Amino acid sequence: MGLLDVLAGRRKLARPAPDRLFAMSTAYVTFQTELSIASRGVAAIVFQALATSDFEQLTSDMVEVVQGVSQDSGTTIDTRDDDYDYRWMILRDPDFDDLVVGVNAVSGALEAGGYGERILCAVFAFEDARGRPLYWIYNYKRGAFYPFAPAAGENARDTERELRLKAQVGAELPVEPELERWFPLWGIPI
Repeated sequence: MGLLDVLAGRRKLARPAPDRLFAMSTAYVTFQTELSIASRGVAAIVFQALATSDFEQLTSDMVEVVQGVSQDSGTTIDTRDDDYDYRWMILRDPDFDDLVVGVNAVSGALEAGGYGERILCAVFAFEDARGRPLYWIYNYKRGAFYPFAPAAGENARDTERELRLKAQVGAELPVEPELERWFPLWGIPI
């Protein structure tokens, strides 16, 4: 079966498994113990917002649900729109597992509301033992993670460090195999 079969409706494209996001919780143990990488206590889900009342109500409800659950977990939530008209729903919590669960809850609500195709990615913020920032980005459309390591200088990245991280945690996370799909996110607000 090829592309024509997909286009003709004889076969549907496989969707990424939503549970792949939870691999980040397991990988975080390796980050801490073997790589001296610590969470910065913040993560975000990035999606393309719509200026419709239905979509605004859905995002408002998501914030309320996360805030309601956060009374027990301590998660705080904030939203910010970037220069490219993407909305960043930012979650802060010292417990890393709560961040993963919160990001999953938001993405699940977007998908259940029929807006799953509007999700760009989830971003988890870390830093290494030298205090250098590091981000692991989960591409929902691909169902895979990739590292993003900004370097000193404007819009510079440390690709050597990114490749080294891929090799070090490739067994822990579903890492995007096509390096050309490792898109940098400049101006990350977390």
